[in-house]
Amino acid sequence: MSARRIIACLDIKDGRTVKGVNFATLRDAGDPVELAALYAKQGADELVFLDISATVEKRKTLLGLVEQVARAVNIPFTVGGGIGGAADVEALLAAGADKVTLNSAAVRNPAVINEIAARFGSQCIVLAIDARKASYGWEVVIDGGRTDTGLNALTWAKEVEKRGAGEILLTSMDCDGTKEGFELELTRQIESAINLPLIASGGAGTIGHFLELFGLSGADAALAASVFHFREIEILDLKLELQRADIEVRM
Repeated sequence: MSARRIIACLDIKDGRTVKGVNFATLRDAGDPVELAALYAKQGADELVFLDISATVEKRKTLLGLVEQVARAVNIPFTVGGGIGGAADVEALLAAGADKVTLNSAAVRNPAVINEIAARFGSQCIVLAIDARKASYGWEVVIDGGRTDTGLNALTWAKEVEKRGAGEILLTSMDCDGTKEGFELELTRQIESAINLPLIASGGAGTIGHFLELFGLSGADAALAASVFHFREIEILDLKLELQRADIEVRM
């Protein structure tokens, strides 16, 4: 396996970085441009920018803010929120994004994955799956966790791979913001069923949680937000600990 990636996430609402627990109880975490520049400097491998209210508010992602963040970083930059089709993707790439992430729009119209992959390439698409524990496994939820779909996360992961997604960003809604560790069972199930790079998200609270994730699953990357925003974990310290544990990372 290639070097594992550490990805910093900016959840954006009203132009500010926010973070909550289980997709709720949001609190302010700072200026997104300043945080983006800081994470790039600290050694984050990639940055993800999610306009978390764009879909629910039925509007496009904040292009001006995307442009500002893109100018502040020199690492791969993924943007999501309010993307409905190829025209939105074209606008975000023009604003400086390297990749886009799709979630709600793809569930409602799976053909949009094929459309975007055909026009821009699979390497451009990070398919986000937000999942919550259900009686039958894990259920895909959309609209920032507000809407249940009845769709099995494992089934959906297999379908998006066939349709042309290049990577999956998997978030456990049950673990999100709890700082109690990643959802390892869900991560292992998804990564064993697909041949795409998998980013695990939701639950990071300590460096030990990253060690556990990479030691016990085949996740290609780990995404975190609040532990970086509030300086509970420094990215360089995290990478040094991973390196000491013989987990390959880019320094």
